Parts: sequence; C-alpha cells; structure tokens
Amino acid sequence: MKADGMNKAITLVASGSVAVKADGMNKAITLVALVSMAILLSACSEGPASKTKGPAASASKTEAPADARAERKILYWKSAMDPTFVSKSPGKDKMGMDLMPVYEGAESQDPAEAVRIDPATVQNIGVTTAVVERKRLTREVRTVGRIDYDETTVRHIAPKIGGWIEAQHVNFAGQVVQRGEPLLEIYSPELVATQEEYLIALRYQNVLSESSLKDSLAGADDIVRAAETRLRYWNITDRQIKALRERGELTRTMVLYAPFRGIIVERNIPEGGFLEPGQTVYSIADLSTIWVYADIYEYEAPWLMIGQKATMTLAYEPGKTYRGAVTYVYPYLNNKTRTIEVRMEFPNTSDLHLKIDMWANVVLKSEVAREGLAIPIQAVMRTGQRNVAIIALGGGRFEPRDIQLGAQAGDEFEVLDGLAEGDQIVTSANFLINSESNLGAARRKMLSANAPATPPKNAEGATQEQAPAAEPSKGTPAAGQPGRGQE
Repeated sequence: MKADGMNKAITLVASGSVAVKADGMNKAITLVALVSMAILLSACSEGPASKTKGPAASASKTEAPADARAERKILYWKSAMDPTFVSKSPGKDKMGMDLMPVYEGAESQDPAEAVRIDPATVQNIGVTTAVVERKRLTREVRTVGRIDYDETTVRHIAPKIGGWIEAQHVNFAGQVVQRGEPLLEIYSPELVATQEEYLIALRYQNVLSESSLKDSLAGADDIVRAAETRLRYWNITDRQIKALRERGELTRTMVLYAPFRGIIVERNIPEGGFLEPGQTVYSIADLSTIWVYADIYEYEAPWLMIGQKATMTLAYEPGKTYRGAVTYVYPYLNNKTRTIEVRMEFPNTSDLHLKIDMWANVVLKSEVAREGLAIPIQAVMRTGQRNVAIIALGGGRFEPRDIQLGAQAGDEFEVLDGLAEGDQIVTSANFLINSESNLGAARRKMLSANAPATPPKNAEGATQEQAPAAEPSKGTPAAGQPGRGQE
C-alpha cells in the first residue's frame, strides 16, 4: 500500500509538470493543488497499516487476562450497596447502579454460616480474641447478710414456781447482763414453805447427830437431802442453798441470776406482776458468737457447701474483715424471692461490735472446683434461647457456633459442648460479625430459592420468560422476516 501511494504521487506530479508546460503560468495554482492531494493520499495509505499494529499488540497483551477471567465462573451478581439484592444475571439494582459479579473463587469451603471480613476492617472494628482453655473453675459468691443471734445460745428465764415479782434489776430488752448478775426477786409462798422445811430438817439433823439413834439420824439426813433436791428442781443454785444453810433463816424472796453474759432479747412480765409456773420472764442471748443469714440465687447453689470459708465487712467499720464459715444450707427456697438461705457463724468481739440486725457484705470463697473448658463472659452472645460464640478461623474468616454453657465461675463460663481446647474465639465486636454472618445466610437462602428449574430474575425483578421482547428498530428486520438482501 505504501509503494502504490508513492507511485500515485509521482504520476500526479509528472502530470502536473506537463500541464504547466502546456498551459503556462496560468495553471500554476492547479499544480500546487495536485501536489497537495498527492501528499494527502500518501498519508492516508500509510495510516491504516501503521495503526493496525497498535490494536493487535494491545490485543495480544490483554489476551491472557481475558482468558483468565473466562476460566472463572460467575456464581451470581450482587448490589454493592445492598448485600441482600442478588441476581442470576447482570443488570442494575434498585438505585440504578451496575451489579457486581461474584466469582466462584470468592466462595470458600468454610461452614455455611462462616463469613469473610477484610483484615483492615477487622482491625478498625477492634476485634480481639481469646483461647479456649481447660482449667480448674472456682468462684466467689457475693451477697448481703443480716446479723442475728445464735439461736442455740438463747436461754429463757422461766421459774418453775409461781409467785409475784417484787423487784426487777433488768428493766428493758437489749440490756447487756453479765454472768451471775441478779435479774429479779420473786416472792413465792411455796418457796418460803420449802425453805422452812429445809431449815427444820437441818435443825433436826443437828439434834440427832448428838444422840446414839443412828437410824433416826439416817432418816433426818434423807429429809435434808430431799429438801435440797426440791430447791434445786426450782432452779435454786447450790450457792443459794449453802447461803440459806449458813444463815439459818429463810428469806422472803428468792433472787434469780443470769446464767451467762449476753443481752436481754425479751422481757415479758413487769415488776409487780404475777408469775405462773413455767412462764418466761426474760430471754437472754449469748453474743460471743453470732449468726449471719444470706440469700443465694439458684444458679449459685452448686458452689455452696457446709464448712465453706466466708468473709464479712460492715459499712460502719471500713477496712475491718471478719472471718467465719458456713454452718448450714437450708433445704428449701424462699417462695417469694426464689433464693436459698445460707447460715454462717462468726466470732464477735469482746465489746460486742457486731450488733443484731446489722447488714453486712459477705463473700463466700468456694472450695468446690471442677475441671472444664472456660471462656470469657464477653465471648458469649446470649439470645434467650441460644448461646453463640464466634470462632476465628484465620485469614479474616469467622464462624458463629452454638455452644452449651455450664456454671459461671467469676468472669468465665464453663463450656459443656460446642468448642474444643485451643479454639480462638472473638471477645469483642462479636455482635457485628454475627450480623454479617446473618446477612450472608440470608443471601444464600435467596440464591437457593432461585433454583435452575425456576427462571432467574433479572435486575428489574422480572423473570427471563416474562421479559418483554425489544422492538425492532427501523431498517432492522424482525425475527422470521427476510432482510433486504434476502428478498
């Protein structure tokens, strides 16, 4: 083509020269025009040949990537803005944006609910992980306790004789009494008569001791012992009986003394009142040891046992800790609070700092330990019916998995099923990952609904069978009609 162009130019120039000689100077303009046309024709003949080299070369360079793309299979098309909008064929989404192809290589062989997240996104949302470990699980049970007196040390002052209370040395409940301190004085005609019988028996014994009537002396001794026994049955102490014997004369009233150090819990009869036999005048509680009652929830019950160590602190003594132990776990629940009552025992101070009905913060240190898999509390997503943990599979892949939980031990949960030792689990941003997994599952369900037996929907939502046929443009024959060249 290049040689032909040059030959045409030379011929035109030659013909131009002849024309100039024939016609003269008047046709000089024609010569110039002919030369310009020759140059233009030469350029046109070289242009297509040279330009064809560029596309050919570029086509050869891009041929390999095109072949590589042809080998990858497109699974479906999705919207870049709405992950739930998918289609089997290319098109546009609801916002008019082109659908993006999802290739077969983008799908992995991970579990169905697994999700892939870009590593940069993983870092931006602050994903942290922990390792599932096997360890001994223990926990501390924290609760609030109420101080009360030791019921086993309560003593009821209830004389076995009737009479009138002529004097009371303890006049109100809550008063602290010491061991041997006088409580009240009671006048009882029956007690006075028994004292008199005892004194008469003593005098008779003394008289017979100087005689030789040994049998009579033995009888007198029996009468004295019987009178002393009768006084003891009425809770008259040996010290009082000895004082009566040494004094040799009866007293109108009998004094009752405190049996131990404690506080008056109840005072039932005032001074001057009449006392029936067996009627309680005072109730005294020993506060050298106190009981503490606490309520424990049902899920904390497996961590309780008798003898378990306990510590107690009070608001009015900051920094001071009392140490005790669990003495009893009640075998029933409180019907209103649905809690289990636990009783603990603590020693009191010498000045009785621990008061009845005080509130205290109690910590039960569990001695019950169990071997099992443990994960942090923040790694568990509780939906009400399911407990879910996110497993980090590596490479930005995550899998939500249902797990079965056991007891809670402090900041950890015991795992009974669903995880294995050494698994990497997500401890933060797990709700975001779980949401992405749910979106992926919904997308797969939508794709499975478009089975091959059902014509796939295009981007506009109409099936391929329902898509309207395009109108033939002017000059283009419709299907089944011959064109101009076929008539």
